[in-house]
Amino acid sequence: MVTRIWGRLACGWAMAFAALHFYWALGGSRGLAVSAGPLAAERPGWFVAVGLWGVGAVCLIGAALGRRLTGPRPRGTAGRLLTALGWCACAVLLVRGAVLQALLLTGAAGPAIQVSAEQRRWTLMLWNPWFLLGGLLFGLATWAFGRASSRDDTA
Repeated sequence: MVTRIWGRLACGWAMAFAALHFYWALGGSRGLAVSAGPLAAERPGWFVAVGLWGVGAVCLIGAALGRRLTGPRPRGTAGRLLTALGWCACAVLLVRGAVLQALLLTGAAGPAIQVSAEQRRWTLMLWNPWFLLGGLLFGLATWAFGRASSRDDTA
């Protein structure tokens, strides 16, 4: 069914983001400096554990959710929980991308946020749109998941 494509794309989005974080956690550095600033060079233990391995693990959970949104919606609490998780993933990613984009574009974050020109450019052109894309994919996957189940209920 064509509506299942959104869940597959959400799964792929999350897997790609997980792979990038695991690459960084294993010592890779390409692209990390422009996203993490001085933390990329210092690599404190908490940053590697939480910011790289932890985020990678959360992305794998997101990939499993995206994959699960391609299947039939279970009845009852399980179906409602999957739907709620899908909408939560959508909201968190959209808010993260949109709010950070707005803060950087308007300068509303103020001087307390130390962002280099290169970090700002990459965040505006790559990272925030990447989060917006993820939010859109999880939203479409969740919407299609709900529509497919409502069609199944009426069939």
